[in-house]
Amino acid sequence: MIVHGLMITEIARGVNGTCSSLMNWHNAGMQIEIITQLNEVPAAAWNALVQDNNPFVRHEFLSALETHGCVGKKFGWLPCHILVYDAGELIGAMPLYEKYNSYGEFVFDHAWAEAYKRYGLRYFPKLVSSVPYSPVSGQRLLAKTGMEKAVFPRLVHAACELAKTKQASGVHWLFANEQDWLETQNLVTRHDCQYHWRNFHYQHFDAFLETLQPKKRKNIKQERRKVKESGVTLRCLNGHTACDQDWARFAFFYQHTFESKWGIPTLNEGFFKAVAKALPEQVLLVMADKDNECIAGSLMYISNTRLYGRHWGCVEYIDSLHFEACYYQGIEYCIEHQLTLFEPGAQGEHKVARGFIPTLTRSSHYLVEAGFRPAIKQHAQFERRAVADYMQELKTHLPYRQGFLDAFKG
Repeated sequence: MIVHGLMITEIARGVNGTCSSLMNWHNAGMQIEIITQLNEVPAAAWNALVQDNNPFVRHEFLSALETHGCVGKKFGWLPCHILVYDAGELIGAMPLYEKYNSYGEFVFDHAWAEAYKRYGLRYFPKLVSSVPYSPVSGQRLLAKTGMEKAVFPRLVHAACELAKTKQASGVHWLFANEQDWLETQNLVTRHDCQYHWRNFHYQHFDAFLETLQPKKRKNIKQERRKVKESGVTLRCLNGHTACDQDWARFAFFYQHTFESKWGIPTLNEGFFKAVAKALPEQVLLVMADKDNECIAGSLMYISNTRLYGRHWGCVEYIDSLHFEACYYQGIEYCIEHQLTLFEPGAQGEHKVARGFIPTLTRSSHYLVEAGFRPAIKQHAQFERRAVADYMQELKTHLPYRQGFLDAFKG
């Protein structure tokens, strides 16, 4: 394994330290490399491993975070991406970061860090495979189609070995599409809940409303009417149609929102513009104007099948404008472009009344310190039961007409 230019002998072993039948290391002749800048690998080679054209794991998005200072020492996200080569061809990759805090992950482990501290152990650094500041589902183990069984174990093993090399507390895979496979690797599994909107083959927004209970349908119509009667007009833009002024204004909204809530605004105008220029068709920027002034905006990103809501900001409160710009415009976009799912971000029980369905999210965790694993696993089991109870309770408050969702099960 090559770590920052140093060659380390790699033994074909699984996460538990036992030989893995999936590895076949000697037959494959593969090489693993760790890079600290994504621009060290060609964009085309990395993107060839990306499924569903997911913007968050594309080279353009992740490299823009690096080149515009959104990750790095300042924010405690140090890139250490893992690459797998076979005869010079990139066949696998893992976006990975050395972390010195838990900010921007959305899988909260403060209790774990505190437990380590009480026992005189360091929890930081840790390694995190995630999209910084983005609680979105997607690939964390990227592999050439058909080579997943060979590549996945190598990526996981390399990450675990790198954690030991860096004296990190462990490795964390957040919101991974490969969660089913990760759960076979004797890792700790955590559960949480988000709220996703599903497109049940709607032809237009009113068709979606017709699936809701009358009171819920009426409430949504009232919210949309309030925005229209307020004098606000909305502009739906992409990377082609949004101008520099739009991005400057949106960046201001973003920064203002974080600072007003005592948060840390890690993204910036340069990043937003770079992604929009590189992936113009995968950007949905909704800007709200009133009295010839732009007062609010929401930013979403698009894959081949999904819409992802990410950021919102405003300088003037308008009743229900947040729901319109962040949810209803997104739902309309999904229907018009036949996208199957809308992930509007983490948290927010208020989404349920607006048609978003409680959806299980999962993460996997490897801890170097073996003595902590039983306690952490026990905590995760308790957490999973609590999440299951919570989701069951939420489902009793779904706004859909009785029996409607049953027709789409499976």
